[in-house]
Amino acid sequence: MGRNPDIVLDIHDKPNKTQWISLSIQHLFAMFGSTVLVPLLVHLSPAVALASSGLGTLAYILITRGKVPAYLGSSFAFIAPLISAKALGGPGAAMLGTFFAGIIYGLVALLINKLGYRWLMRLLPPIVVAPVIIVIGLGLAGTAVGMAMYENPGAASQDLVYSTKHIVVALCTIAFIVISSTYFRGFLKLIPILIGIVGGYIVSIFAGLVDFSVVIEAKWIALPDFVIPFVSYEPKFSWEVVMLVVPVAIVTLSEHIGHQIVLGKVVNKDLVADPGLDSSLLGDGVSIIIASLIGGPPTTTYGENIGVLAITRAYSVYVIGGAGVFALAFSFIGKISALLSSIPTAVMGGVSIVLFGTIAASGLRMLVEHKIDFADNRNLLISSVILVIGIGGAFIRFTDKFELSGMALAAILGVILNLVLPGRPKEDEEIDLFGEVEK
Repeated sequence: MGRNPDIVLDIHDKPNKTQWISLSIQHLFAMFGSTVLVPLLVHLSPAVALASSGLGTLAYILITRGKVPAYLGSSFAFIAPLISAKALGGPGAAMLGTFFAGIIYGLVALLINKLGYRWLMRLLPPIVVAPVIIVIGLGLAGTAVGMAMYENPGAASQDLVYSTKHIVVALCTIAFIVISSTYFRGFLKLIPILIGIVGGYIVSIFAGLVDFSVVIEAKWIALPDFVIPFVSYEPKFSWEVVMLVVPVAIVTLSEHIGHQIVLGKVVNKDLVADPGLDSSLLGDGVSIIIASLIGGPPTTTYGENIGVLAITRAYSVYVIGGAGVFALAFSFIGKISALLSSIPTAVMGGVSIVLFGTIAASGLRMLVEHKIDFADNRNLLISSVILVIGIGGAFIRFTDKFELSGMALAAILGVILNLVLPGRPKEDEEIDLFGEVEK
């Protein structure tokens, strides 16, 4: 593939200082709202999430030998299992599950290096992945609505206090996101979550929901609240935690491959061939492991930043690396961390309603785009089992300390049903997650 003359900076082009700073900060803003939203929802440190995002991105660039201009931010797919893992054993348990999710990436990268990647697409066709994505989106719908409606969303059901003020703030936040997604153009269209958080925060100030004391008291330079094994906690292996978090990799692995294909089209390079999915998946897995070792949420490649690349046509990995450095630097600014922690739950509830709905809708879109035929009982059965098991919260308890539940159980059952039910497409008719037909 030749170089497009319209390209501002190709992958290995080094920008001048002005370009480097301005373009890197633009990428920082693109990922900022979503990256800090995940730790706020799962009660981890947003500052640590910024640090793990920056470090993970830099590690990713090194492992892919500077050939993939991808930014890695907090993954939404892991929100529900991280909340459950924390409820079981605190932050240390969540980090254990995150660590093993990264290990799975490494193992899959090794298999792809030896066998290619089509086996993964046959294992995870759209009829399995799409319903699991819907479960991810709808599984926390009640949590999002509770955050938007109640003064004390974490209280027992009988103690919940409805608040008109909170629901109005949440609705205003939703309005900001909808307006920016619908009417804004260019870069502003790529950061609706950030715009929604800022707009909702301003409304919250006038509604009297913001406490600035924590921001005023915070230091300008402060060490993030890292959660480090053997320092912050004693690691304790738990099969229940591992089985809560690891199956989510079923979705995020597919998401990663999709991003690589889309990114390759944007930068006019075949990234699946060079540096290869094995390298990019390994980089993603190492980033997740880094996050687990310092107390951050799992990371993934970000569609928002791919959008920025498409608009600016500046594909330089130096720019992406600069964004990673800025994210790491921002994590040590105590005022920013305090400001993030002061965002009212009503604002986060409004953002979550849109976010979780969008995730579910993306699963529906996948079913439509791949023309899944629900007149076929096979497809109907697989999707029905995944949706009801996942959203209904079914579980199998093996021992007092080990059970397989919710999304993890739904994903595993979906994979099994796809493998054992008759009528599976033949290999030469197999359609992968991105609409490509194997001949």
